Amino acid sequence: MEELPDALVQYILSRMSNARDVASCTCVSKRWKDSMPYLRSLFFPRNLFDNVKNGDTPDAVVFRMVSSVVKLEELVVYCPFSSSGLASWLCTAGSSLKNLELRLDNITEHNTYAEIPSKLDCIRAAWNLESLKLWGVLMIYSPKWDVFYKLKNLEIVGAKLEDNALVDALRACPNLTHLLLLGCEGLRSISIDNPHLEQCKFDFFGDGYCALRINSLKLELLEVQGCSFIRVCETRCLKYLSIANNSGRVYMVDFGKLVALETLSIRGVQWCWDAISKMLQMASEVKQLYMKVEFTGDSQTLEPFPEIDFVDFFNNHPKLQTFDIHGAMFAALCQKNSLKNVDSRFQIPCLEKVVITVRSPLNAEQKMSTLDSLIRYAKNLKKMTIKILQMKSSHSSADDFFDDICKFRCKNRKIVSIE
Repeated sequence: MEELPDALVQYILSRMSNARDVASCTCVSKRWKDSMPYLRSLFFPRNLFDNVKNGDTPDAVVFRMVSSVVKLEELVVYCPFSSSGLASWLCTAGSSLKNLELRLDNITEHNTYAEIPSKLDCIRAAWNLESLKLWGVLMIYSPKWDVFYKLKNLEIVGAKLEDNALVDALRACPNLTHLLLLGCEGLRSISIDNPHLEQCKFDFFGDGYCALRINSLKLELLEVQGCSFIRVCETRCLKYLSIANNSGRVYMVDFGKLVALETLSIRGVQWCWDAISKMLQMASEVKQLYMKVEFTGDSQTLEPFPEIDFVDFFNNHPKLQTFDIHGAMFAALCQKNSLKNVDSRFQIPCLEKVVITVRSPLNAEQKMSTLDSLIRYAKNLKKMTIKILQMKSSHSSADDFFDDICKFRCKNRKIVSIE
């Protein structure tokens, strides 16, 4: 390092971000200390100030370091701080910041809105942001933000939100392309209108009865957990779709024709059958299909899947390459009349990989017949994995069924495996 020219030393040291490392480097030499203003990023870890004994507050230390940088582009703060401290940092560096990540930790604080301005309100000073990530957020009132015209990525993790407050916050970010809301509670009905959104990931806590509506012409990826009613107005670009509800039921899905969809995942304890059948009908062009829904039914009563015709199902999904099915869907394909329409001309042209989870020995003969049919008619099948999961039966039929599966594996050793 001693032999390098100043410009190279400045470039190398500017790649650092951890505040502890930066503080150490300033003590090495005057030359190193003079390079610190050329930092691009600062990161303040959660426990950075646990052992500070000189009376310095986190607010003051962060301010000194932020204000010493000529053009700070990224600021990540996980250590505790006050709203006044945040306001002072952003007043100094807000115009140059592109990426801001804050651990607010005010989700349980009752005096959050007694602070004037609040931490959320202070963020408006960073008007040039391209990415904003917030942890531990309480947003029950609309934040006093101006418009973030350059903001492309917004992530909120661990939050208590009110519908109107979130809608107003999103309205201040008109050019978002990526939106992530994880571990969020309090939402009942949310409507998002943004023509630029490309990727959305939502994980809502609560009873699972949230309603979601999205209108975005460019939406390519959507992951939703915790909604019962889902409507997406434009889906011509949607390639990846995942819907799950681990707390409530999925009552309604409305996506239109999913012409570009390549991957579909539906999961949950209970879906209304109308929602499942409509989802499968809309996703006729899908290539990867993952289904782990335990029961159907429109009420509190948990009901099994109705019979699904084996031939019709694969004829309606001709591009299917990967098929991962849980016990309920597999049982529906294995009903008595499911294979009655099979003839010698039938083929499953694109199927290459099948993963089947079996949880019951009931209807064993039909299940074995379905497994045979998959091998016979999927000429391009390269791998079939049969998962025996928590088979709840002490009857000898469970042993007989497992014995049949083992024989089936031996017969098709190159393709079939058992887990």
